Amino acid sequence: MYSGLTAMKKKSVAVVIVSNGPGELTTWVNPVVDELNRINKSLCDVDKLDFALRLVLVPCPNATGKEFLVANSWNKFELITKSKSFWKLLIKPHSFASWPKKGVVVFLGGDQFWSILLAKRLGYLNITYAEWISRWPQWANKIAAMNLKVREFVPKKYKYKCQIIGDLMADIKLHSDISLKNKGKHYIAFLPGSKKAKLSVGIPFFLEVADHIAEENQNINFIIPIAPTTDKSEYLFFQSNKNPIAKYYSSKIKTIKNIKDSNFDYEIETSKNTKIYLIKKHPCYEILKECDLAITTVGANTAELAAITLPMLVVLPTQHLNMMNAWDGIFGVIGKISFINRLLTFIIKNFYFKKKKFFAWPNIKAKKMIVPEMVGRISPRKIAKEALFLIKNRDQLKSIKHNLHKERGDKGAAEKLASMIINLIKKL
Repeated sequence: MYSGLTAMKKKSVAVVIVSNGPGELTTWVNPVVDELNRINKSLCDVDKLDFALRLVLVPCPNATGKEFLVANSWNKFELITKSKSFWKLLIKPHSFASWPKKGVVVFLGGDQFWSILLAKRLGYLNITYAEWISRWPQWANKIAAMNLKVREFVPKKYKYKCQIIGDLMADIKLHSDISLKNKGKHYIAFLPGSKKAKLSVGIPFFLEVADHIAEENQNINFIIPIAPTTDKSEYLFFQSNKNPIAKYYSSKIKTIKNIKDSNFDYEIETSKNTKIYLIKKHPCYEILKECDLAITTVGANTAELAAITLPMLVVLPTQHLNMMNAWDGIFGVIGKISFINRLLTFIIKNFYFKKKKFFAWPNIKAKKMIVPEMVGRISPRKIAKEALFLIKNRDQLKSIKHNLHKERGDKGAAEKLASMIINLIKKL
C-alpha cells in the first residue's frame, strides 16, 4: 500500500504531491520535485526548510498501474501511497504514517477535487496547478496557472489566488541523442488507443491507413507508441478474425519481430509489406517530437500531443458504434442486448455527435478548430489522403504547430511552482 523510501524522521512540514499517470509523473512531478530540492539546497543554512516529501497516487481511468514502480525508482519520496489506497488514506491517514501538523498539498495530476479533499482532511494548504482550468478556486489556497487564458476563467473574487507560472510540459528535457531525421524521410505516429474498445477498431483501421499511405509515398516511416496497458499480442489479436471488426479491413500483420540496437522495440510488416515500428517506452516524447504528424483517436492523448506541439489528425470512425459487444464496461454488457444496442447507437449518432462541436482536447480548450478532426463514416483511404496532403503542405503543418504552441504556456514553470511551494511553507 505504501513505500517508505527513507527513514521517516520527524519533519516540521509535509509537502504532499497528488498525481496519477506516468506522463504527469515524468513531466510534472519529477521536475517540480527536483526544483524544490535544488532551491532549498541553495538557501543558507538558517533559511533551509525541513520538509517531508510524500506522493499520493489517486484513482484515474488513464493510469497504467505502474505509477508506483516508476515513482519508487526515483528514491525522492519518503512515502508513496498507491491509488487503490487513496480512500483508506482519506479515512485513516495515520495508518500510513504520522503527519506533521503543517503542510502543503500540491495538485499535479488526476482530478483536482482529490487534492482539495486530501488537503482538507489533513488540515493542510493547497496549491492547484491548472493546465486548462481551475475547477475549485473557492477551496484552493493558491492556483498556479499555465497561461493567461487559464487565469481569465478564474472568477474575479478568486483571481488574487492565481499566479501564471507557465507550462510544465515546456520544461521537458528531451534526449538530444535520439534523432529520427533522415534525408528524404518523414515520420507519422499512429495512436490507436489503449483500451480494448478503441484497439478493436484502431488496429485494423490504422494498419490499412498505413498501407494506403505507403502505396502513395515510400518516403514515410510509421511508428506506434504502445500504451503501457497493451502489448504486441493485442496487435496480433485485434487484426485477426477473433476481432469481429477486422473483417471490414483488408490489411493484416504478416510478421512482428523484435528489433535490437534501435530506438524501436518491434517491427510490424503488414500483408502489403508496409513496415511499422512499435515503441514500448512510455512516455516517448523524445521520439514523438521528431515526427512530422500524428494520426490519433480522441482522448487524453490529444492533450499530450498538443503539449509537445506535434501536429495531429484526429479520427473518430463512427461506422462501428453498433459493435458495442466489443466495448469495455457497462456498454459491453448491455450492448449484447440487441434492442439496447440499437437504441444506444441511435442516441449517440443522432444526438451526441450532432451536439458535440469538438472532440480533440486542443480544439475543445481553444474553442476553435486548430487541429483537423475527421468524424463519421470515414475510410482508411480518406484518412491516408488527408495525411498525405498535410505531409506535402509543410506550411499547414507549421501553422498547426504554431497554433498549438500559442495555447500552451512559457518555460520555467517547474522553478516557479517550486518557489510558490517554498513561499507557502514559509507562511505556515
